[in-house]
Amino acid sequence: MDDPVSSWVFPGAEYRRVRHSGLMGAFTDATLAEGSGGYVDLLEDDSAVALWMEVPDAPHADDEDGPAQVREAVDPDNARIEEIARLLDEAHPQGRAHTYLWMIGVAPERQGEGLGTALMTPVLDRCDRAGRPAYLEASSARSRALYERLGFTVMNRPLQLPDGPTMWPMWREPQGG
Repeated sequence: MDDPVSSWVFPGAEYRRVRHSGLMGAFTDATLAEGSGGYVDLLEDDSAVALWMEVPDAPHADDEDGPAQVREAVDPDNARIEEIARLLDEAHPQGRAHTYLWMIGVAPERQGEGLGTALMTPVLDRCDRAGRPAYLEASSARSRALYERLGFTVMNRPLQLPDGPTMWPMWREPQGG
């Protein structure tokens, strides 16, 4: 909830506290929807979670209404929900199958303990064995540094949210021999 992008989408601590969980619920529902190719990794003590999607090589069908539907379901008066969904969709690479880390979160009191790395490493190992690249958007300089340590590189140019923080689309080619 304290992520710079979450703070931009839901300005104000109380507003974010009330509305943020609705967006996370929508992300989880989309991840687990039939045919999505998505899955959730959760640490045994519920201190960290990652939402992953298996993206096919075919270009995805444009869902013009998807961002608007998420906004309507989560917070109809918040245009930033729809805006960020559209910006991230435009930045997302197409034409090559990959594993997408849609969202990762670690309980604030547990951050810095390596839990994000613990969630990501098995998936990245599977990607390496399968020869499959991975993609994500870093939402802070701190997360960008973590992802760089895990072999991700910044693609093209950063994504600057209007009057908000920077995000970094990142790609990781399969590693190893």
